[in-house]
Amino acid sequence: MANVVVVGSQWGDEGKGKIVDWLSERADVVVRFQGGHNAGHTLVVDGKVYKLSLLPSGVVRQGKLSIIGNGVVFDPHAFVAEVTKLKAQGVEVTPERLKIAENTALILSLHRELDGFREDAASNSGTKIGTTRRGIGPAYEDKVGRRAVRVMDLADLETLPLKVDRLLTHHNALRRGLGHAEVTHDAIMQELSSVADEILPYMDRVWKILDDKRRAGERILFEGAQGTLLDIDHGTYPFVTSSNTVAGQASAGSGVGPGAIGYVLGITKAYTTRVGEGPFPTEQKNEIGEFLGTRGHEFGVVTGRKRRCGWFDAVLVRQAVAVNGIKGIALTKLDVLDGLDEIKVCTGYRLDGEMIDYLPASQGAQARVEPVYETLEGWKGTTAGARSWNDLPAQAVKYVRYIEELIGAPVALLSTSPERDDTILVTDPFQD
Repeated sequence: MANVVVVGSQWGDEGKGKIVDWLSERADVVVRFQGGHNAGHTLVVDGKVYKLSLLPSGVVRQGKLSIIGNGVVFDPHAFVAEVTKLKAQGVEVTPERLKIAENTALILSLHRELDGFREDAASNSGTKIGTTRRGIGPAYEDKVGRRAVRVMDLADLETLPLKVDRLLTHHNALRRGLGHAEVTHDAIMQELSSVADEILPYMDRVWKILDDKRRAGERILFEGAQGTLLDIDHGTYPFVTSSNTVAGQASAGSGVGPGAIGYVLGITKAYTTRVGEGPFPTEQKNEIGEFLGTRGHEFGVVTGRKRRCGWFDAVLVRQAVAVNGIKGIALTKLDVLDGLDEIKVCTGYRLDGEMIDYLPASQGAQARVEPVYETLEGWKGTTAGARSWNDLPAQAVKYVRYIEELIGAPVALLSTSPERDDTILVTDPFQD
């Protein structure tokens, strides 16, 4: 039996929500290990639609323990809002069902404001990253700068004022430089005290809980947010998120050793999308891009922003397979390609006249790569709702097999609609 890490193998929005929900039924514990409330996912359970941004997918299922690990940056106000929204949908999120790591860094109002100030300034100069303006990056900066307020600090009112002072020394200097009013000590203390009683009941030693669960043989599912190409180190820097999104972060971001991780599942869309700025070699700014966006309902769960769409890029996914140690992929949204006469797959790049089989790390080189395509015949039948290989058109099967060959990883699951049961299981990741 293997514990499973789920990561996105592209730029996020690959359909992790459905797959994680599908796997969470087999898991005992579901863990978020990085990111914040900047990456949304949609779950459809028994006909009900749940939209989550911060909470692990396991919260909508009874009998599962959900955990927010220390690698997450935690917005207490977003947490309260999400819990309240779920309660209105009939889901009770109690301290018995959800644990938050005591050493998790908090996102405060000043982080959200700083995020917005910087994006506004960058928009004027043409250098914006395209953040969600939710304070994720500034909160991670404070964590690395050793001035973050953490969940456990809410329980220690004696030392909290000193930590707030240290935080404000940094932030008020930035605010003055950006031409904005300073934040007062009392305002931040009031902000923290207003949420402390709602957060502290969930606080726990997550590393110890996970160690006990692992030793007891319980199945642990580690739920990644965003995608590999948004990783702060391995993504299309600087157009990335502020955390490590790769599978290795599951260990550091939750407090388990690397040996506890058995199977890495890469969620992979049958075409490619990205939100916001940055390079996108296979982007289709034409009727194909419009077709994919419309058929695939490609709008961000959190921001509502229209996603950029393009052909499947095997170069990027092959690189993600290597960086994450992906053992198998869950291929999603194959049904979006139904009805196309032909489908293109990027098999390599041309950079300054030379063929390469990887995405270069340089921002300039990333902007110059030209995709090299292989064209495949499309299919007229439908893949939507298929639950076995026999239900798929022959050309669709050929397309899937070609992707497996190009990326060097097998398809473990194939998703054919947003409904969780419309999934073809090839390999159960928990049984690896």
